[in-house]
Parts: sequence; structure tokens; C-alpha cells
Amino acid sequence: MHRVGSAGNTSNSVRPRKEKRLTYVLNDADDAKHCAGINCLAVLKSSVADGCDYLFTGSRDSTLKRWSLAEDGAACSSTFESHVDWVNDVVIAGGNTLVSCSSDTTLKAWNCFSDGTCTRTLRQHSDYVTSLAAAPKNSNVVASGGLGGEVFIWDLEAALAPTSKTSDATEDECSNGISGLGNSLPITSVRTIGSSNNISLHATQSHGYVPVAAKGHKESVYALGMNDSGTLLVSGGTEKVVRVWDPRTGSKTMKLRGHTDNVRALLLDSTGRLCLSGSSDSMIRLWDLGQQRCVHSYAVHTDSVWALASNPSFSHVYSGGRDLSLYLTDLATRESILLCTKEHPILRLASHDDGIWVATTDSSVHKWPVEGHNPQKVFQRGSSFVAGNLSFTRARASLEGSTPVPVYKEPSFSIPGTPAIVQHEILNNRRHVLTKDTAGSVKLWEITRGVVVKDFGEVSFKEKKEELFEMVSIPAWFTVDTRLGSLSVHLDTPQCFSAEMYSADLNIVGKPEDDKVNLARETLKGLFAYWLTKRRHRSGSQGSANGEVPSGKDISARSITLSRGEVDGNVENDTVVYPPFEFSAASPPSIITEGSQGGPWRKKITDLDGTEDEKYFPWWCLDCVLNNRLPPRENTKCSFYLHPCEGSSVQILTQGKLSAPRILRIHKVVNYVVEKMVLDKPLDSMDPDGTFAPGLTGGQLQHPAVGGDGSFRSGLKSWQKLKPSIEILCNNQAIDHTCYISKLSASLEFLLIVFIGSLLTWQDVIVIHFLCFMEWTNPKHPSWK
Repeated sequence: MHRVGSAGNTSNSVRPRKEKRLTYVLNDADDAKHCAGINCLAVLKSSVADGCDYLFTGSRDSTLKRWSLAEDGAACSSTFESHVDWVNDVVIAGGNTLVSCSSDTTLKAWNCFSDGTCTRTLRQHSDYVTSLAAAPKNSNVVASGGLGGEVFIWDLEAALAPTSKTSDATEDECSNGISGLGNSLPITSVRTIGSSNNISLHATQSHGYVPVAAKGHKESVYALGMNDSGTLLVSGGTEKVVRVWDPRTGSKTMKLRGHTDNVRALLLDSTGRLCLSGSSDSMIRLWDLGQQRCVHSYAVHTDSVWALASNPSFSHVYSGGRDLSLYLTDLATRESILLCTKEHPILRLASHDDGIWVATTDSSVHKWPVEGHNPQKVFQRGSSFVAGNLSFTRARASLEGSTPVPVYKEPSFSIPGTPAIVQHEILNNRRHVLTKDTAGSVKLWEITRGVVVKDFGEVSFKEKKEELFEMVSIPAWFTVDTRLGSLSVHLDTPQCFSAEMYSADLNIVGKPEDDKVNLARETLKGLFAYWLTKRRHRSGSQGSANGEVPSGKDISARSITLSRGEVDGNVENDTVVYPPFEFSAASPPSIITEGSQGGPWRKKITDLDGTEDEKYFPWWCLDCVLNNRLPPRENTKCSFYLHPCEGSSVQILTQGKLSAPRILRIHKVVNYVVEKMVLDKPLDSMDPDGTFAPGLTGGQLQHPAVGGDGSFRSGLKSWQKLKPSIEILCNNQAIDHTCYISKLSASLEFLLIVFIGSLLTWQDVIVIHFLCFMEWTNPKHPSWK
């Protein structure tokens, strides 16, 4: 599961504690398209003649979208963004309330016609919420089921009723869709139904609402179904049985056995007398609930059945699943016909007029013309077959070469998505990530700006990764995953603050070239830039520009008064966002995180309104952006010795150990070696091209690279122009002079071989023993990342 609340521990805490994680999701594509598989569909018909119909789609990219349907196309009219993991199901209740469920363990309620604002978050499940069911003629009832074996029945009118305000719950909190005390339902009570069907009370929801929990499943629930009036509920999952419930009381009325594998899809007719089930055993079964038995079984598919939909009269069923095929079956005559085949497994179906919408593990949605009002017409257009009643009959027919030909070759309507990222590699510079999507396109991302800097097209991912390899060593300050179909970059404190680079290497104008820039701090400044601007505007004060925190409830006293980290003395306490850390407003990333109240939430950085505070953001993020505080860091300098190789005639000019900052550029080591252990020539003995003029002698350099205390310091600008008359090798691999050596968590010996160019007459080997933690820069070494 995609967890957003895990991170490292603070180093100065008495007891180890987990700090909240901050994740930002990058999006290079059109925001009006999904970028991962479509898990669920819901159609909202217009209540007026010639009105606009809507299609709602829920995706593995964690968002929902509303599509305005027209004769000549579909337009995305709104994106519903608040879930932080896969959206698994969606239903429409009462004509204007959209309810969704997710692998983030929550249900969320939305206004169907809003701009995508979440009105309430319902937290009750202990694991992924996989399925929902609604009653078309009872707008108050919605059921939810999940991997925890839990089935809850929600009275929406009670669940969505306004709660009384507290000091921590305001209208703003409820309106912006972020889960806090004002818009979530804190779990203080649940009414459970035991195996004896007796109702037992535990604690109640804080505002008095008591949801009903139908207790009986011992394993995961994958599918739910409800009749029109909401008086009957069916559920199925990994127990291979169909359970029937009275949702008004939560009591279990019957259990139907027959499937030999997971129950993955369920349908009830409008009266609640007939039930259809689809299973991973490849079978579709028709149950008569009055007789409490299976009356028909249909061997149509050759693999798992994952999706079912029926025509209005419940005489025909559409089915799809893992075998990539969409079938139409007459429930009375058992006649079946293959409508179409897909390139991806079918996850969900939704009937719409004379067509049916098909969602798959791809990010696109297609509508197929299936004569929904008169399905019998379809059988006149192709070869049909009679479905057997045993699963092996269909599989055997397929093996014998009698696979039917699909009726339709192309859909009548398509809503395209964008390819999902399926492969990634973090490059050694720790600023770029190479990705490959489902279309085979390879791209290079700059994660500190959230943009694609190069689209290589369809090339070999492995070869491009090798081509982009750099001999640099930067600590791992972030992690990445592609679970949502796009790049999700995770920042955990204090690890994320371990990486620094020189401003010169970041091409930052206006800063001294040897100023060290903390990558995480500047990235956070870029992510929070829009929020900070709106916050200043709301406060009407420019005090924040100097790092001051306005009084009031914005930031708690704990963050202001307690020094939980060290102030970064190398960086001015400003809010300037430098170009390498500017995030685009055209394709802004979304933040996934949580604060001191409520749970995880997701929002675009441009949609933050400036009112969010410590209840929504992790304290360490605000402490960094507003107060310039970073977590305490140990051993800010590294110590090492320089020893000539055995048999060398070079004299050691410095007997004591040398010290270097937390990051050290190799060219500074080279300069020191050249000055202290090789050259007896002054700077004026150099030719204009940076090589040494033969036959000249001289004294020591006038600008030493090491201070009186043995520490490296900046300077020697002319030595940075040295041509490759000096080459550094590590395990027979050349190291670029711009390479970094960074402090890590193990003491390692670093071997440097310095070859002096042909104008000089000898070569020397120098072993540098790092007494403090230095990273091995050879990519073949196990610690190379």
C-alpha cells in the first residue's frame, strides 16, 4: 500500500518517533487525462431532455474525473483530487452525490457538479476499500467492503450531516477537502454484528452517527451489489461464497456456495430476487435468492471474470475479465457472443444507452456499440455459441480452435489517457530520474523542478541509463515510486536534508560559487512558493519574507519556540526560489502528506490557499520553509591523511590530518596535491592554456588550498582551469574533477591514483585514509548508488 506517513526519526528525540512524510507527484502530461489504469466507472444520465450526460472515472492514478458526454466527443470538466492511493470504486447516490473508495482506506463524498472539492472523508476501514454498492431508489444507502473483511452500510444523510465547529474545525477545513476534524469522521464508535446477528455497541462517531458493520466475512471482500430499494445487499470475496445481508440491520440472511475461486463481481436485479456473480474460476452464476440456490452457470470466459453489467430488464449480461474479452450472454437461452477483444484486462463495465463503457488496466476508456435497448440484435451480426455449464468446456473449445470472432473491431467512442510510467532509475547526480512508460517512451526528469528535460522517444532504457551515468557521489536524499502511474517523490526527515551541492554546479546566479545549497530545503521552498505567496496575501504582512511567522493559529507555539533543528547558517533566511527549483504552474505537482490532525490528503501546489498550517503539513516542512531550520547534522567536516606511496620520493609537507566540508570536490584535492606534493613552480610558470612550461622551477603556490588549521577552503580559481595533464583514477576508472565525495555511514578507504602529464617525469600513488564517513565513488563498489 502507498503509505504517506512513514519517515525517519529525529536524532534529538528521547524516544524514537515517526515523522510524517511529504510526497510530491509529478505530472508532465495533460491534467485532463488519466495516467494509469481505470478501476471504476459511473454514468449519470441527464434529468432533462437533450441534457448533458456525465461519465465518472476513477483511476489508479488516485484521481477521479468527470467527463461531459456529447455526440462528437467527451471533455474533462473536472478532476476530483483528494485520495492518496488507487481509486477502486465509485457510485452515484441521490443524483448529485458521488462516493468513492480507495486503497488509502477511506471513502470520500463529492458533489457531482462541483469543481472537484471533497465534502467529507469517511474513515472506518482498516485496509484497502475495494468495492461500493448504492441503491438507485434510496439515495441514503451506500455499502462499502474491503480487504480487511469489513462491510459497512452508511446512511449518507447522517454521515454527511454538518458537525459542530470546534477550535480546530472550521468551514475552510471542510471546504478544501483536506481530512481534518472538520471534514472527517473520527473513529470513536462502530456498531458491529456478530455471528449470532446480535448487535453490539462499541464507541460511537463523535457527532452521534453510528454506521452499521455487517460482520461475517473472515477474509477479503472484492465485490458488493444492492437492489434498487436498498433492502438487500450481497457480498463476495476470497471465501468463494456469496453472502446476503439485510442492510437495514446488518443481519446475514443466507450464504450461497458454488464458486471454486474468488468472487470478483456481483449484480442484483431491481427486485433483489436474482443475483449474478463472476468469479476467478472463469464462471458466471445466476442465483435465485428466493430458492437460495444457483439456477444457471455459464462457461463463457477462459479466465477470471472481473466485471459484469446487465441490460435494464436483466435478461442479458455483459461480462469481461482477465482474458481481455467482452461477451454478451442471453441468460435464458445461454446463447453467448464475443463482442470485442482488448489489449488489456477488463476491470469495469457501465451501460449507457445503446453502448457500454469498458475500463481496463490501460488509462483510456472506450465505448462499444452493443444495442443496449435490444441486445438480441447483436446475435444477428456474428457467430454465437451456447455457453456450457462447466468451466473446462469453454477452455477446451478454445484449445480446439473454435474461438469466436469478435463482432466489433473498433469502439464507437474513446477517451484517451496518457501512458503510465512503469520503470524508473534514479541517476547518480540525485537530481535526475530516467523513466520508461507503457508506450516505450524514455524520458529524463529533473525532480527539483518537476519537469521532463529530455524525451528520448522509444530507445533502450538500459543503454540510455548507461549513457547518462556520471561519476558523481551525492547522498540519497529522496526515494521514488511509480505506483500511481507517475513519479511520486518521497521526502523523509532527516534523511532528505543530507544532500548538498555547490551553487556553481547548479548554475545559480547571484550566489558565491562555493556556497553549498541544500537540495531538499530549496525543493521545499519551490513546492511551498505558491502557498507562501497566498499566505502572505492573506496575512497582509510582509513579515514572512524575513522568516517571521505571523501570530495566530497558523503555526503552533511548538514550532515557533522549540528549536528542534539547527538553523542553516550557510543559507540566508530568504524565500527566494532559485531557477533549479522552480516548479511549473502549467503542470504543477500534487502534494501528498498529512499534519497533526486528520489523515493523508492530496492537493496541487497551486490549489493551496494559504490557510493550511501544522494541522495539514508536517512540522518539519514548515520549520524548514518558514524558520530556516534543518535537522541537526553530525560531523560537518571529514578528516583524512595524505600518504605517498611506498618508494615515492615525494616529501609530505603536511604531517597532520586534513579536514574537508561535508561535501568535497575532487578538483580541490587535486589542487592541494599539485601544490603541496608535486609542484615547485609558481603560478606564473603556467602557459595560458593551463599546462606547465618545461624547464621552469619555482617556489610554493602563493594561494594555498589548505588553511592554517589544515582545512580546505575556496580559492585557486586558476587551478580549476587545469587541463587533463592530471588524471585521477579509482579502480582503473577515471574520475572527473567535478566529482563529489560525500559523507555517509561507513568508514572506507579511498584510493586515488594521480598521473602527472607527459611534461613531468614521474607518477605517484596517494592513498587517502578517510577517518570520518566518506562515500566510495567507484560505481562497482556495493555502496555506490
